[in-house]
Amino acid sequence: MHNKPKTIMHFIKITCLALITPFLISCGQQQDKLSTQFSQPYPSESGGALVDAMSGEPSGLIAMMAGESSASAIASNIFNSLLKYDKNLELTGELAESWDVSADQKTITFHLKPDLKWADGKALTSQDVLFTWKTVTDQKTRSPYGADYKLVKKAEAPDKLTFRVTYEAPYAPALDSWSGLHVLPQHLLEGQDINNTAFSRNPVGSHYYQLDQWKKGESISLKRNPNATQGQAKIDHLISRIIPDRAAQFLELMADNIDSMSLNSIQYARIFPARPDLTDKIAQYKELGNSYTYLGFNLKRKPFDDVRVRQAINYAIDKQEIIDGVLLGLGLPVASPYKPGTRWSNPKLQPYPYDPQKALALLKEAGFEDHDHDGILDRNGQPLSFEILTNQNKEREMSAVLVQRRLKEIGIDVKIRVVEWATFISRFIKTGDFNVVLLGWGLGLEPDQFNIWHSSQQAPGQFNFIGYQNPKVDSLLEAGRLELNPDKRMIIYHEFAAILLEDSPVVYLFAGYGLPAVHKRVKGIDDTAPPAGIGHNAYEWYIPKALRRNEMSAE
Repeated sequence: MHNKPKTIMHFIKITCLALITPFLISCGQQQDKLSTQFSQPYPSESGGALVDAMSGEPSGLIAMMAGESSASAIASNIFNSLLKYDKNLELTGELAESWDVSADQKTITFHLKPDLKWADGKALTSQDVLFTWKTVTDQKTRSPYGADYKLVKKAEAPDKLTFRVTYEAPYAPALDSWSGLHVLPQHLLEGQDINNTAFSRNPVGSHYYQLDQWKKGESISLKRNPNATQGQAKIDHLISRIIPDRAAQFLELMADNIDSMSLNSIQYARIFPARPDLTDKIAQYKELGNSYTYLGFNLKRKPFDDVRVRQAINYAIDKQEIIDGVLLGLGLPVASPYKPGTRWSNPKLQPYPYDPQKALALLKEAGFEDHDHDGILDRNGQPLSFEILTNQNKEREMSAVLVQRRLKEIGIDVKIRVVEWATFISRFIKTGDFNVVLLGWGLGLEPDQFNIWHSSQQAPGQFNFIGYQNPKVDSLLEAGRLELNPDKRMIIYHEFAAILLEDSPVVYLFAGYGLPAVHKRVKGIDDTAPPAGIGHNAYEWYIPKALRRNEMSAE
């Protein structure tokens, strides 16, 4: 194994709040002066550091193993895939210069760009792509993403710039899947146990950035990769500070200690409009995110194996109350696991209405009544009581409180437990040791959700951790992967969503808006966000020297 490289330098941020009293006036004057400069045009230039905040610390930086959005967010700056989505959400080449699809739609041949290198200077070739495919499909690899790539019946690298895959049958999500698999270096990982490798905390990639320093529980710092396959990014350093609490993140944003974060609804809708000093220096953006928040049941535990109990809980929760109270209206109710407004979202489906009487009738049918008159429903002497588990996320915590209150009104005793993200994943999700979780799913552009809902995807570390199984859903998910006609695929996924809604393995709570905030010292952001969002060209963002923080280097 390679030892972690010695940190070349770290940055000591000097902010107004960190200075002693005699300097407070001059520091404030300097900030006022800077705020008037943010709207001026500046030429693009390299250098500087961008600091953002993330709520959860990744368990590792091999995204196909971690399966977490926090891991993917960092790893996507370190590793490349064969393909990527451009700003208009069209597939284009990343490591691949071009690709060909055979007439029978079963074989894809990728042609890599020449002279690709890893950050350590070694050549990146098709052998690395082949090694990555072999790794993700290895039976010993505990990856939630393996199913997509196991459909490849043959993979080969006939020369250094050619990678070819052949499927048993045409596979509709094939190209999309190759935009989601980070290519790993064979020369550093061959012979290692990918499930337990130090590489996950000290990775070597090929993208714009490479790992500089990881301070556990504090921050992850990246520096520009001189061998980047896609050219050079403008900003020298990306620093992600690990701050679980969104309110604490916001304080850091206001104090000018971070440059960007994802706002919550209160910050976006109430605090910013009342603070001109913030809008002078911080830009706000609003976009319907590719995610939804849900209440998920452990279907392997009673009473959640009873569809009547799940449906009753669905009727007992007032989703609009959560959207209005937690999101301040900045969200939409959903009835399927797809982004509202897309062709994959079945327009005929409606969320379960708030109907506590219907909920009580279903629970009575399932055998739950308040036999001992203590205000809690019971069956065979066992009270209807369970714990909702969620991570440190204020919107989820507040949503859990509203769910708790509504369920108490119909006689269900609910406790809430909030845990740190890494513990949440390792201790509870991967072991299946929970009753009910309040979580969110991030969604891609491809409608295939085999990894989340197919009954075969229930092993530790896989995404169907709630234990859902329905033979009809299995067959629809299998058919959807093989259907190339988009209209026919739409019909398949509409039927899949309808069954899922009826089964209620989860209660859809809402689809929220993404509310990113970025300091106006950061330039190069599109004035009008394209379909891919403002971050599509983050490698072109730059921070003019005149607007950078004071930075001091130290060995």
